[in-house]
Amino acid sequence: MSDTSIDTRAPLGWSGFAAGAAALVLTLVLFWAGPFAPQQSAGVSIGELAAEIAKSAARSVAGQPQLGPVAIPRTIDDHLAVAVGVLAGLAVVLGVASLIRHEHKRAALSGIGLGAAAIGIQLFAYAIMMIVGALVIASTIYAMRDTLGDILGG
Repeated sequence: MSDTSIDTRAPLGWSGFAAGAAALVLTLVLFWAGPFAPQQSAGVSIGELAAEIAKSAARSVAGQPQLGPVAIPRTIDDHLAVAVGVLAGLAVVLGVASLIRHEHKRAALSGIGLGAAAIGIQLFAYAIMMIVGALVIASTIYAMRDTLGDILGG
């Protein structure tokens, strides 16, 4: 047996674990309890999208310039999503730093795992939302085929 004692403290690893746990909990709260900012109904949003598509097509046919981009104001949901990303990234970095310092592997790997899970859940959810959004836009354009056909001469 060795007389040397094992240092049971792993400050970076446990800090990474805490940041990863906070990121994961905040991610789940955002998806289950959010959005926290006021939202328009889906019908209003789709109607506005359809009207804007028709106006854009009419401007294009008439040879008029298209409108410039408009900055979208940030909401509490945007700030919380950034906070989740920062906490998750911090958890991964602290976990890796803990491994480099040869602290306890359990604490380090827990921080890395929780941070990666928070990032993975966000990426998966955003990918699904983008696919659904593309399907909604495609179905809206398809539903407007008669109107767009008259405008575009098709």
